[in-house]
Amino acid sequence: PPSAAQARTMLGQIDERSEGSSDGYSRDKFPHWISQGDNCNTREVVLKRDGDGVETGTNCYPTRGSWTSPYDGATWTDPSDVDIDHVVPLAEAWRSGASGWTQSKRQGFANDLTTAQLLAVTDNVNQSKGDKDPAEWMPSRTSYHCTYARIWIWVKHEHGLNADPAEKSALSRALGTC
Repeated sequence: PPSAAQARTMLGQIDERSEGSSDGYSRDKFPHWISQGDNCNTREVVLKRDGDGVETGTNCYPTRGSWTSPYDGATWTDPSDVDIDHVVPLAEAWRSGASGWTQSKRQGFANDLTTAQLLAVTDNVNQSKGDKDPAEWMPSRTSYHCTYARIWIWVKHEHGLNADPAEKSALSRALGTC
């Protein structure tokens, strides 16, 4: 992710707008876990990237390894205990400008491996986060707030998404922990 100073600059460049409507939103409008080549889908690529000692079968699914969630610090050895989190949730993206995107652009967002948009995290922590923005949810590990804010800002900035006033305020506070 960008440095805290770069993230502050990027945050200032993100359009501030009230959050849009969820009307018309569906996860199906963000095709995810697409093929990334070598028999691997996006989820499997992130599991390999974010894990330690990951070994995979011929189908690319991990057969062993461990994953430490940056959100809560928990370590898992069963890949089914790990979710791949969209740091900026798909529904949040929809309400922040993705509703006007093409299906192809939404697919690119949902499978973005160039920013830190996708992270391997504890499954129930990801489920508790849901589609909340940083004004409503931050990782339980306060030491990760700076990194989380930098990633969130990076993703929104790179994809041209907007942010509501409470979200921008929460991100600014989180950058203050850097």
